Amino acid sequence: VQLVESGGGLVQPGGSLRLSCAASGFTFSSYGMSWVRQAPGKGLEWVSGIYSDGSNTYYADSVKGRFTISRDNAKNTLYLQMNSLKPEDTAVYYCAAWSRIATMTLPYEYNYWGQGTQVTVSS
Repeated sequence: VQLVESGGGLVQPGGSLRLSCAASGFTFSSYGMSWVRQAPGKGLEWVSGIYSDGSNTYYADSVKGRFTISRDNAKNTLYLQMNSLKPEDTAVYYCAAWSRIATMTLPYEYNYWGQGTQVTVSS
């Protein structure tokens, strides 16, 4: 099983980034997916989740209206479009897979994790 994030980097406040998460080794279309982040010195924060078929999406209040989660099951890839970025969005961003809807916002219940990609928002 592998989840490989990419697309992170340094961006100025107000800028945009698109994260990708390439999945392999499991049936991607059977799992819900989430993005979770961890800022320096802080705990894990759930950011967004999407159902296995992409029919439903959910967001933390801190990113609602600025971030968009999506997936392409044909390409086994998850995305996070991040717009209007703020310095407080600086964190390592992880993608993760879950099999039970009840665990969508519970990082410690996830089945699989990626290694993370750094996003830094700074002028």
